[in-house]
Amino acid sequence: MIDIILDTLIDGLKILPFLFLAFLLMEYFEHKLSNKSKETIQKSGKFGPFVGGLIGAFPQCGFSVAATNLYVGRIITLGTLMAVYLSTSDEMLPILLSEGTDIGTIIELISIKVIIGIIVGILIDLIFKRNKIEINHIHDICDDEHCDCEHGIIKSSIKHTINIFVFILVITFILNFIMDYYGEEVLSKIFLKDSIFSPFVSSLVGLIPNCGSSVIITELYLNDAIKMGSAIGGLLTNSGIAIIVLFKTNHNIKENIKILTLLYFIGVICGLIINMI
Repeated sequence: MIDIILDTLIDGLKILPFLFLAFLLMEYFEHKLSNKSKETIQKSGKFGPFVGGLIGAFPQCGFSVAATNLYVGRIITLGTLMAVYLSTSDEMLPILLSEGTDIGTIIELISIKVIIGIIVGILIDLIFKRNKIEINHIHDICDDEHCDCEHGIIKSSIKHTINIFVFILVITFILNFIMDYYGEEVLSKIFLKDSIFSPFVSSLVGLIPNCGSSVIITELYLNDAIKMGSAIGGLLTNSGIAIIVLFKTNHNIKENIKILTLLYFIGVICGLIINMI
């Protein structure tokens, strides 16, 4: 047990500076691009899913929260919202970067999510045609729920780094404990690695409206406990706290449940297809 704890701490401390640098860089760009991105999505019109898929690829849930507010105000379509949700990677990218993951793998994962987001978004807009209703004010609760933007990028980066570092330590300890005492096979069985039902589990985990779900899925993939399709399924359904924002700001509960259900089944279906490929 002492060796497991020491290994967990050593592994965590190795990635800590890289994790902070990754968050610092992304916080800088998020602050610089946030307002421009909202305006771009708002003015994208029929190209909304394409623009939303590209912008959503930027890590953290700030853009998915902004897109949720724009959708509740009926400024963007459901297809654009889904494109943002599906391409959003939340904490996946900083973890991959801090773990020294091959750049080709990182680009592959992000590209798959973006392509799926754009295609699905376009199809949804074609199927569920809906008039947009312009309103003059959108209640942006990003500052209250997530960003802590007013305190500057340094403090915000430190806050994100500490939160995710703790998650990584906990998840790494659990993974090391299971693999050391029971073997990697047990971990794979828990998440049904070799089963056709694996994407059902990972996509369900991805729906958890918390950065911890993207941390869990990414770490499981890096530890070869789940296949790529299952990882993609879980990362597709993960949109950070955007789902909480949706239920808080949109009072049409039936519509929220439909969006949540649609998001889940898209993750499952895409996960199944990728695993078969």
